[in-house]
Amino acid sequence: MANKVLKGHVVIWISFFCALVLQTIPWPGALELLRPSWILLILCYWVLALPHRVNVGTALVLGLLWDLILGSTLGIRGMMLSIIVYIVAMNFLILRNMALWQQAIVIGLLTIALDVMVLGGEFLFRPVEFNALSLWGGIISCILWPWLFLLLRRVRRYWNIR
Repeated sequence: MANKVLKGHVVIWISFFCALVLQTIPWPGALELLRPSWILLILCYWVLALPHRVNVGTALVLGLLWDLILGSTLGIRGMMLSIIVYIVAMNFLILRNMALWQQAIVIGLLTIALDVMVLGGEFLFRPVEFNALSLWGGIISCILWPWLFLLLRRVRRYWNIR
């Protein structure tokens, strides 16, 4: 039994590591603004699938790691990611029962909200510029959600993570 739980935690954290790698891989020039929020996408999947294992504390740890990797103000992304995951966790039964395309729209809006909240948090500490093209990342996240959802569900079922 303990081996199954440990295996589940390892698979979940490997997916988070992949999200951190995908989030930090450099994109060419103007395409950087179209980057989806891989961390939020994978975190939202695990919160919807296993809310008893992945929660706000996990989001805080991932956000702090994200801040450390980017070298930005420590805690901004952790706090904002925790707020978004709290919203998802409080409404996970509603989101779980939505159609996949409806979930995609909600996830896209949450990604845009995360970007705006991080911008507002960074603005408190240093001057930052708002670029409206960065909101396209939410649309890209919306488009990627169904495929990522189905992929991670297959991984969860293959490894029998509960």
